[in-house]
Amino acid sequence: MFAAVAATLILQSNAAHSLNHLTHAEKAAGWTLLFDGKSTKGWHSFKQKMVEPGWEVKDGVLASSGPNGASDIVSDAMFGWFELTLDFNLSKGQNSGIMFHVRDEDDATWHTGPEIQIYDDHGEPGAQKTGFLYDLYSSSVDSTKPAGQWNHFRIVIAPKKCATYVNGVLYYEFVLNSPDFKARVAKSKFGPMPHFAKYDTGSIAIQGDHGVVSFKNIKIRPLK
Repeated sequence: MFAAVAATLILQSNAAHSLNHLTHAEKAAGWTLLFDGKSTKGWHSFKQKMVEPGWEVKDGVLASSGPNGASDIVSDAMFGWFELTLDFNLSKGQNSGIMFHVRDEDDATWHTGPEIQIYDDHGEPGAQKTGFLYDLYSSSVDSTKPAGQWNHFRIVIAPKKCATYVNGVLYYEFVLNSPDFKARVAKSKFGPMPHFAKYDTGSIAIQGDHGVVSFKNIKIRPLK
């Protein structure tokens, strides 16, 4: 019995230690934490200097409380080419997203930054599902776990090829600002937006005004 209790405590300790933590190998490879697990340091609400109170940090998790008081947040640092990994947990029927190359030049984060969707679509026909590059690239596979469970994103934005992985499964690849990419933008809701996907660098954004969602282990590695 004592051995079982000791083993459980060790597992819990190891899990706590690995939460929002970089290994020596990750540090050597150039990874940094975008969320320290303790505060909203390194982030601010879009076009503001602070983070709105609808975003909370508890038990190593960054969470939005819902549409009221939790507008989109953006990273203080800007990134060009990068690899981003993170874990997210979506409540039933809720909606969020991760955007990149977000700038202040327009009225909303998604007016400049393409969005990787996070959505518990509950079978809604034609829905932009979790992992889709919103209104641009989709996937015929669905590797997401049900609402209430943790899922994992790996997002690569690189000059020769970009890609999105959900729980280790490749959803799609694309070349940013290639003829195919530009054609898809022109046919999408973003076509009339003059600043959409026009910047080579920008902030990472997390959508907070569409529902309750939690994040942890947000890590980024700039790519040359």
